[in-house]
Amino acid sequence: MDRVVETRRWPRTWVLAAAAGLLIALLLLFWSYAPREGSQTIATDRLTISLVRDGTFEDFIPLRARVTPLLTVYLDAIEGGRVEKVLVEDGAMLAKDQPIVELSNAELQLSTLARQTEVEQQINNMRSQELALSQTRLSNERAILEAGLALQKMRLQYNREAPLANRGFVTGKQFADTTAQLGYEQARLAALRRSQTNDERLQSSQLTQQRASMGSMQSGLAIARANLDALKLRAPVAGQLSGFNLQVGESLSRGQRIGQIDSPGRNKLMAGIDEFYLGRVQLGQKSSVDWNGKTYAAKVTKIYPQVQNGQFQVDFQFIGAEPADIQRGQTLQARLTLGDPAPARIIPNGAFYNESGGAFVFVVAPDGKSAVKRTVRLGRRNATAIEVLDGLDPGERVITSPYTGFADKDRLYLSTAKE
Repeated sequence: MDRVVETRRWPRTWVLAAAAGLLIALLLLFWSYAPREGSQTIATDRLTISLVRDGTFEDFIPLRARVTPLLTVYLDAIEGGRVEKVLVEDGAMLAKDQPIVELSNAELQLSTLARQTEVEQQINNMRSQELALSQTRLSNERAILEAGLALQKMRLQYNREAPLANRGFVTGKQFADTTAQLGYEQARLAALRRSQTNDERLQSSQLTQQRASMGSMQSGLAIARANLDALKLRAPVAGQLSGFNLQVGESLSRGQRIGQIDSPGRNKLMAGIDEFYLGRVQLGQKSSVDWNGKTYAAKVTKIYPQVQNGQFQVDFQFIGAEPADIQRGQTLQARLTLGDPAPARIIPNGAFYNESGGAFVFVVAPDGKSAVKRTVRLGRRNATAIEVLDGLDPGERVITSPYTGFADKDRLYLSTAKE
Protein backbone atom coordinates (compact mmCIF):
# COMPACT_ATOMS: atom_id res chain seq x y z
CA MET A 1 0.00 0.00 0.00
CA ASP A 2 1.41 3.36 -1.02
CA ARG A 3 2.45 5.92 1.67
CA VAL A 4 2.91 9.62 1.41
CA VAL A 5 6.61 10.43 2.08
CA GLU A 6 7.05 13.64 3.99
CA THR A 7 9.72 16.08 2.69
CA ARG A 8 11.98 17.21 5.47
CA ARG A 9 12.53 21.01 5.42
CA TRP A 10 14.85 23.33 7.30
CA PRO A 11 13.19 25.18 10.04
CA ARG A 12 12.24 28.67 9.01
CA THR A 13 14.37 30.23 11.70
CA TRP A 14 17.41 28.37 10.42
CA VAL A 15 16.83 29.65 6.88
CA LEU A 16 16.52 33.24 8.08
CA ALA A 17 19.67 32.92 10.16
CA ALA A 18 21.64 31.52 7.19
CA ALA A 19 20.45 34.30 4.90
CA ALA A 20 21.40 36.93 7.46
CA GLY A 21 24.87 35.41 7.88
CA LEU A 22 25.42 35.37 4.13
CA LEU A 23 24.37 39.00 3.87
CA ILE A 24 26.69 39.98 6.66
CA ALA A 25 29.56 38.11 4.97
CA LEU A 26 28.90 39.92 1.71
CA LEU A 27 28.80 43.29 3.50
CA LEU A 28 32.09 42.53 5.27
CA LEU A 29 33.67 41.50 1.97
CA PHE A 30 32.45 44.70 0.28
CA TRP A 31 33.63 46.81 3.21
CA SER A 32 37.11 45.28 3.11
CA TYR A 33 37.58 45.91 -0.62
CA ALA A 34 35.55 49.08 -1.15
CA PRO A 35 37.57 52.34 -1.05
CA ARG A 36 37.06 54.31 2.13
CA GLU A 37 36.64 58.08 2.46
CA GLY A 38 40.10 59.73 2.53
CA SER A 39 41.79 56.81 0.77
CA GLN A 40 42.54 55.85 -2.80
CA THR A 41 43.88 52.86 -4.65
CA ILE A 42 46.75 53.53 -7.00
CA ALA A 43 49.06 51.36 -9.08
CA THR A 44 52.66 51.18 -7.89
CA ASP A 45 54.01 51.50 -11.45
CA ARG A 46 52.78 55.12 -11.39
CA LEU A 47 54.84 55.92 -8.29
CA THR A 48 58.47 56.47 -7.40
CA ILE A 49 59.29 54.98 -4.02
CA SER A 50 62.56 56.07 -2.39
CA LEU A 51 64.49 55.04 0.70
CA VAL A 52 65.22 57.25 3.69
CA ARG A 53 68.90 56.99 4.58
CA ASP A 54 71.71 58.66 6.46
CA GLY A 55 74.34 60.29 4.27
CA THR A 56 76.13 63.53 3.44
CA PHE A 57 74.09 66.52 2.30
CA GLU A 58 75.82 68.81 -0.19
CA ASP A 59 74.24 72.26 -0.01
CA PHE A 60 74.34 73.61 -3.58
CA ILE A 61 72.05 74.84 -6.36
CA PRO A 62 72.51 73.79 -10.01
CA LEU A 63 72.04 76.71 -12.36
CA ARG A 64 71.86 77.49 -16.05
CA ALA A 65 73.81 80.73 -16.36
CA ARG A 66 73.77 83.04 -19.38
CA VAL A 67 76.94 84.76 -20.60
CA THR A 68 76.70 88.57 -20.75
CA PRO A 69 79.40 91.26 -21.09
CA LEU A 70 80.91 92.39 -17.81
CA LEU A 71 80.60 96.04 -18.83
CA THR A 72 78.12 97.52 -21.29
CA VAL A 73 78.19 101.19 -22.28
CA TYR A 74 75.17 102.49 -24.18
CA LEU A 75 75.63 104.97 -27.03
CA ASP A 76 73.14 107.83 -27.31
CA ALA A 77 73.08 110.77 -29.70
CA ILE A 78 74.04 113.75 -27.50
CA GLU A 79 72.75 116.14 -30.14
CA GLY A 80 70.24 115.37 -32.87
CA GLY A 81 71.09 115.68 -36.52
CA ARG A 82 71.38 114.07 -39.92
CA VAL A 83 73.77 111.16 -40.46
CA GLU A 84 76.49 112.27 -42.85
CA LYS A 85 79.11 109.50 -42.47
CA VAL A 86 79.03 106.04 -40.90
CA LEU A 87 82.63 105.25 -40.02
CA VAL A 88 82.33 101.73 -38.50
CA GLU A 89 80.21 98.62 -38.89
CA ASP A 90 78.18 96.71 -36.33
CA GLY A 91 80.34 94.17 -34.48
CA ALA A 92 83.58 96.14 -34.97
CA MET A 93 86.18 96.29 -32.22
CA LEU A 94 86.62 99.94 -31.22
CA ALA A 95 89.41 101.84 -29.51
CA LYS A 96 88.65 104.56 -27.00
CA ASP A 97 87.73 107.91 -28.66
CA GLN A 98 87.52 106.27 -32.10
CA PRO A 99 85.04 108.13 -34.37
CA ILE A 100 81.84 106.19 -35.03
CA VAL A 101 79.50 108.44 -36.98
CA GLU A 102 79.38 112.08 -38.13
CA LEU A 103 76.20 114.16 -37.91
CA SER A 104 75.21 117.56 -39.28
CA ASN A 105 72.87 120.07 -37.63
CA ALA A 106 72.81 123.50 -39.31
CA GLU A 107 70.71 125.13 -36.59
CA LEU A 108 73.00 123.87 -33.84
CA GLN A 109 76.09 124.94 -35.72
CA LEU A 110 74.75 128.50 -36.26
CA SER A 111 73.60 128.89 -32.66
CA THR A 112 76.90 127.53 -31.37
CA LEU A 113 78.92 129.90 -33.55
CA ALA A 114 76.78 132.84 -32.37
CA ARG A 115 77.30 131.79 -28.77
CA GLN A 116 81.01 131.42 -29.37
CA THR A 117 81.21 134.93 -30.88
CA GLU A 118 79.28 136.43 -27.97
CA VAL A 119 81.46 134.75 -25.38
CA GLU A 120 84.67 135.79 -27.11
CA GLN A 121 83.42 139.40 -27.26
CA GLN A 122 82.63 139.41 -23.55
CA ILE A 123 86.02 137.91 -22.77
CA ASN A 124 87.71 140.66 -24.81
CA ASN A 125 85.72 143.33 -22.93
CA MET A 126 86.82 141.87 -19.63
CA ARG A 127 90.42 141.81 -20.74
CA SER A 128 90.11 145.49 -21.71
CA GLN A 129 88.75 146.28 -18.24
CA GLU A 130 91.56 144.32 -16.66
CA LEU A 131 94.06 146.30 -18.71
CA ALA A 132 92.43 149.59 -17.62
CA LEU A 133 92.64 148.53 -13.98
CA SER A 134 96.29 147.67 -14.43
CA GLN A 135 96.95 151.10 -15.97
CA THR A 136 95.14 152.81 -13.07
CA ARG A 137 97.30 150.88 -10.61
CA LEU A 138 100.42 151.94 -12.48
CA SER A 139 99.22 155.57 -12.50
CA ASN A 140 98.68 155.51 -8.74
CA GLU A 141 102.13 154.11 -8.17
CA ARG A 142 103.63 156.83 -10.35
CA ALA A 143 101.76 159.55 -8.41
CA ILE A 144 103.06 158.19 -5.11
CA LEU A 145 106.60 158.14 -6.46
CA GLU A 146 106.29 161.77 -7.59
CA ALA A 147 104.81 162.83 -4.26
CA GLY A 148 107.57 161.03 -2.41
CA LEU A 149 110.19 162.78 -4.54
CA ALA A 150 108.62 166.18 -3.93
CA LEU A 151 108.51 165.50 -0.18
CA GLN A 152 112.17 164.51 -0.19
CA LYS A 153 113.17 167.71 -2.02
CA MET A 154 111.13 169.85 0.34
CA ARG A 155 112.63 168.14 3.39
CA LEU A 156 116.16 168.86 2.05
CA GLN A 157 115.26 172.50 1.46
CA TYR A 158 113.81 172.77 4.97
CA ASN A 159 116.94 171.27 6.44
CA ARG A 160 119.09 173.83 4.58
CA GLU A 161 116.98 176.87 5.51
CA ALA A 162 116.43 176.01 9.18
CA PRO A 163 119.96 176.90 10.44
CA LEU A 164 120.16 179.95 8.15
CA ALA A 165 116.79 181.21 9.38
CA ASN A 166 118.02 180.97 12.98
CA ARG A 167 120.98 183.25 12.06
CA GLY A 168 118.87 185.65 10.04
CA PHE A 169 120.17 184.81 6.61
CA VAL A 170 116.70 183.61 5.45
CA THR A 171 113.63 185.74 5.89
CA GLY A 172 110.90 184.53 8.18
CA LYS A 173 108.32 184.56 5.39
CA GLN A 174 110.42 182.34 3.15
CA PHE A 175 111.10 179.85 5.94
CA ALA A 176 107.41 179.80 6.86
CA ASP A 177 106.48 179.02 3.25
CA THR A 178 109.05 176.22 3.18
CA THR A 179 107.65 174.77 6.41
CA ALA A 180 104.09 174.92 5.10
CA GLN A 181 105.10 173.33 1.80
CA LEU A 182 106.84 170.50 3.69
CA GLY A 183 103.66 169.80 5.68
CA TYR A 184 101.60 169.83 2.47
CA GLU A 185 103.90 167.34 0.73
CA GLN A 186 103.74 165.05 3.76
CA ALA A 187 99.94 165.22 3.85
CA ARG A 188 99.68 164.70 0.06
CA LEU A 189 101.86 161.59 0.18
CA ALA A 190 99.82 160.14 3.03
CA ALA A 191 96.56 160.82 1.14
CA LEU A 192 97.92 159.21 -2.02
CA ARG A 193 98.96 156.12 -0.07
CA ARG A 194 95.51 155.83 1.54
CA SER A 195 93.90 156.25 -1.86
CA GLN A 196 96.20 153.60 -3.34
CA THR A 197 95.30 151.17 -0.53
CA ASN A 198 91.57 151.64 -1.11
CA ASP A 199 91.95 151.45 -4.87
CA GLU A 200 94.11 148.33 -4.55
CA ARG A 201 91.48 146.63 -2.40
CA LEU A 202 88.64 147.51 -4.77
CA GLN A 203 90.66 146.70 -7.87
CA SER A 204 91.75 143.32 -6.48
CA SER A 205 88.13 142.43 -5.71
CA GLN A 206 87.04 143.60 -9.14
CA LEU A 207 89.85 141.69 -10.85
CA THR A 208 88.96 138.52 -8.91
CA GLN A 209 85.32 138.80 -9.97
CA GLN A 210 86.29 139.50 -13.56
CA ARG A 211 88.64 136.54 -13.66
CA ALA A 212 85.92 134.29 -12.20
CA SER A 213 83.46 135.59 -14.80
CA MET A 214 86.08 135.07 -17.47
CA GLY A 215 86.58 131.50 -16.29
CA SER A 216 82.83 130.87 -16.45
CA MET A 217 82.64 132.34 -19.92
CA GLN A 218 85.58 130.27 -21.08
CA SER A 219 83.82 127.20 -19.69
CA GLY A 220 80.73 128.29 -21.61
CA LEU A 221 82.85 128.68 -24.70
CA ALA A 222 84.27 125.17 -24.17
CA ILE A 223 80.71 123.83 -23.88
CA ALA A 224 79.73 125.68 -27.05
CA ARG A 225 82.65 124.11 -28.87
CA ALA A 226 81.84 120.71 -27.35
CA ASN A 227 78.35 120.98 -28.82
CA LEU A 228 79.91 121.10 -32.24
CA ASP A 229 82.27 118.25 -31.41
CA ALA A 230 79.28 116.18 -30.21
CA LEU A 231 78.13 115.96 -33.82
CA LYS A 232 81.02 113.55 -34.32
CA LEU A 233 80.20 110.61 -32.06
CA ARG A 234 83.19 108.78 -30.57
CA ALA A 235 83.58 105.56 -28.59
CA PRO A 236 83.70 106.44 -24.86
CA VAL A 237 85.45 103.13 -24.06
CA ALA A 238 87.22 100.37 -25.93
CA GLY A 239 85.15 97.31 -26.78
CA GLN A 240 82.92 95.59 -29.31
CA LEU A 241 80.16 97.60 -30.98
CA SER A 242 76.73 95.97 -31.14
CA GLY A 243 73.15 97.01 -31.90
CA PHE A 244 74.47 99.60 -34.37
CA ASN A 245 72.49 100.03 -37.57
CA LEU A 246 72.60 103.57 -38.98
CA GLN A 247 72.22 104.66 -42.59
CA VAL A 248 73.51 107.81 -44.27
CA GLY A 249 70.75 110.41 -44.45
CA GLU A 250 68.94 109.09 -41.40
CA SER A 251 67.77 111.68 -38.86
CA LEU A 252 68.50 111.20 -35.17
CA SER A 253 66.82 112.95 -32.28
CA ARG A 254 68.65 114.11 -29.16
CA GLY A 255 69.20 111.24 -26.72
CA GLN A 256 68.29 108.52 -29.24
CA ARG A 257 69.93 105.12 -28.52
CA ILE A 258 72.13 104.08 -31.46
CA GLY A 259 74.04 101.09 -30.06
CA GLN A 260 76.19 99.78 -27.25
CA ILE A 261 79.81 98.84 -26.57
CA ASP A 262 80.55 95.59 -24.73
CA SER A 263 83.76 95.04 -22.79
CA PRO A 264 86.10 92.85 -24.86
CA GLY A 265 87.16 89.49 -23.41
CA ARG A 266 85.51 90.14 -20.05
CA ASN A 267 82.19 88.51 -19.28
CA LYS A 268 79.87 87.79 -16.40
CA LEU A 269 77.12 85.23 -15.87
CA MET A 270 73.46 85.88 -15.11
CA ALA A 271 71.25 83.16 -13.66
CA GLY A 272 67.70 82.88 -12.38
CA ILE A 273 67.31 81.26 -8.94
CA ASP A 274 64.11 80.03 -7.30
CA GLU A 275 62.68 82.58 -4.85
CA PHE A 276 62.91 79.87 -2.14
CA TYR A 277 66.66 80.66 -1.92
CA LEU A 278 66.36 84.46 -1.82
CA GLY A 279 67.37 84.69 1.83
CA ARG A 280 70.27 82.25 1.45
CA VAL A 281 72.16 83.78 -1.44
CA GLN A 282 74.77 86.33 -0.36
CA LEU A 283 77.35 88.48 -2.11
CA GLY A 284 80.73 86.78 -2.45
CA GLN A 285 79.39 83.21 -2.34
CA LYS A 286 81.51 80.83 -4.40
CA SER A 287 80.29 78.95 -7.44
CA SER A 288 81.81 76.77 -10.13
CA VAL A 289 81.23 76.68 -13.87
CA ASP A 290 81.83 73.59 -16.03
CA TRP A 291 82.87 74.16 -19.64
CA ASN A 292 84.65 71.84 -22.08
CA GLY A 293 85.74 69.48 -19.33
CA LYS A 294 87.22 72.24 -17.18
CA THR A 295 85.92 73.91 -14.02
CA TYR A 296 86.17 77.67 -13.55
CA ALA A 297 85.69 79.50 -10.25
CA ALA A 298 83.23 82.37 -9.91
CA LYS A 299 81.51 84.37 -7.18
CA VAL A 300 78.23 86.25 -6.63
CA THR A 301 78.74 89.95 -7.38
CA LYS A 302 75.19 91.29 -7.53
CA ILE A 303 71.74 90.16 -6.37
CA TYR A 304 68.57 91.55 -7.94
CA PRO A 305 65.86 91.22 -5.23
CA GLN A 306 62.93 91.69 -7.64
CA VAL A 307 61.08 88.37 -8.08
CA GLN A 308 59.55 87.62 -11.48
CA ASN A 309 57.89 84.32 -12.39
CA GLY A 310 59.06 82.83 -9.10
CA GLN A 311 62.74 83.65 -9.69
CA PHE A 312 65.26 86.38 -8.87
CA GLN A 313 68.39 87.19 -10.88
CA VAL A 314 72.01 86.95 -9.73
CA ASP A 315 75.26 88.11 -11.38
CA PHE A 316 78.40 85.97 -11.20
CA GLN A 317 81.91 87.13 -12.05
CA PHE A 318 84.79 84.80 -12.87
CA ILE A 319 87.62 84.56 -10.35
CA GLY A 320 90.85 84.54 -12.30
CA ALA A 321 90.80 83.09 -15.80
CA GLU A 322 87.57 82.66 -17.72
CA PRO A 323 86.80 80.45 -20.73
CA ALA A 324 88.32 81.98 -23.85
CA ASP A 325 85.79 80.71 -26.39
CA ILE A 326 82.45 81.54 -24.78
CA GLN A 327 80.04 83.82 -26.63
CA ARG A 328 77.52 86.38 -25.50
CA GLY A 329 74.10 84.77 -24.89
CA GLN A 330 75.56 81.30 -24.43
CA THR A 331 74.36 79.23 -21.43
CA LEU A 332 76.73 77.37 -19.10
CA GLN A 333 76.15 74.83 -16.38
CA ALA A 334 76.96 76.40 -12.99
CA ARG A 335 76.79 75.27 -9.41
CA LEU A 336 76.26 77.72 -6.51
CA THR A 337 77.53 76.51 -3.14
CA LEU A 338 75.34 77.56 -0.21
CA GLY A 339 77.13 75.70 2.60
CA ASP A 340 79.70 73.05 3.48
CA PRO A 341 78.83 69.32 3.14
CA ALA A 342 77.47 67.90 6.41
CA PRO A 343 76.06 64.56 7.69
CA ALA A 344 72.27 64.44 7.44
CA ARG A 345 69.24 62.20 7.02
CA ILE A 346 68.17 62.57 3.42
CA ILE A 347 65.61 61.47 0.86
CA PRO A 348 65.86 61.90 -2.92
CA ASN A 349 64.49 65.17 -4.25
CA GLY A 350 61.28 64.68 -6.20
CA ALA A 351 58.24 66.40 -7.62
CA PHE A 352 56.23 65.57 -4.46
CA TYR A 353 57.67 68.74 -2.90
CA ASN A 354 55.61 70.91 -5.25
CA GLU A 355 52.31 69.52 -3.88
CA SER A 356 53.25 69.02 -0.24
CA GLY A 357 55.55 72.01 0.22
CA GLY A 358 57.68 69.75 2.40
CA ALA A 359 54.96 69.52 5.08
CA PHE A 360 54.03 65.85 4.59
CA VAL A 361 54.96 62.70 2.70
CA PHE A 362 53.33 59.33 2.04
CA VAL A 363 55.21 56.60 3.93
CA VAL A 364 54.94 53.09 2.47
CA ALA A 365 54.01 50.27 4.87
CA PRO A 366 56.57 47.47 5.39
CA ASP A 367 54.42 45.05 3.38
CA GLY A 368 54.31 47.50 0.46
CA LYS A 369 50.53 47.31 0.13
CA SER A 370 49.63 50.73 1.47
CA ALA A 371 51.03 54.17 2.23
CA VAL A 372 50.00 56.60 4.95
CA LYS A 373 50.30 60.40 4.94
CA ARG A 374 52.71 61.58 7.64
CA THR A 375 53.60 65.09 8.77
CA VAL A 376 57.35 65.72 8.46
CA ARG A 377 59.80 68.58 8.76
CA LEU A 378 62.16 68.97 5.82
CA GLY A 379 65.13 71.33 5.60
CA ARG A 380 67.61 72.18 2.90
CA ARG A 381 67.36 70.71 -0.55
CA ASN A 382 69.47 70.54 -3.68
CA ALA A 383 68.97 69.05 -7.11
CA THR A 384 69.26 65.45 -5.90
CA ALA A 385 68.41 65.31 -2.18
CA ILE A 386 66.33 66.85 0.60
CA GLU A 387 67.40 67.07 4.21
CA VAL A 388 65.02 65.41 6.72
CA LEU A 389 64.83 67.23 10.05
CA ASP A 390 62.04 65.26 11.73
CA GLY A 391 59.33 62.65 11.05
CA LEU A 392 61.21 59.91 9.17
CA ASP A 393 63.60 57.14 10.21
CA PRO A 394 66.37 55.51 8.18
CA GLY A 395 65.15 52.50 6.22
CA GLU A 396 61.60 53.77 5.74
CA ARG A 397 60.30 54.18 2.23
CA VAL A 398 58.43 57.23 0.95
CA ILE A 399 56.71 58.20 -2.27
CA THR A 400 58.74 60.95 -4.00
CA SER A 401 56.85 61.14 -7.30
CA PRO A 402 54.14 63.82 -7.84
CA TYR A 403 51.13 63.70 -5.53
CA THR A 404 48.81 64.95 -8.25
CA GLY A 405 45.30 63.56 -7.73
CA PHE A 406 45.77 62.21 -4.20
CA ALA A 407 47.49 64.96 -2.21
CA ASP A 408 44.29 65.40 -0.18
CA LYS A 409 44.09 61.68 0.78
CA ASP A 410 45.28 60.22 4.07
CA ARG A 411 45.92 56.64 2.91
CA LEU A 412 46.84 54.98 -0.36
CA TYR A 413 46.27 51.34 -1.27
CA LEU A 414 49.01 50.17 -3.59
CA SER A 415 48.19 47.65 -6.28
CA THR A 416 50.40 45.92 -8.81
CA ALA A 417 49.64 45.59 -12.51
CA LYS A 418 48.59 41.91 -12.03
CA GLU A 419 46.08 42.85 -9.37
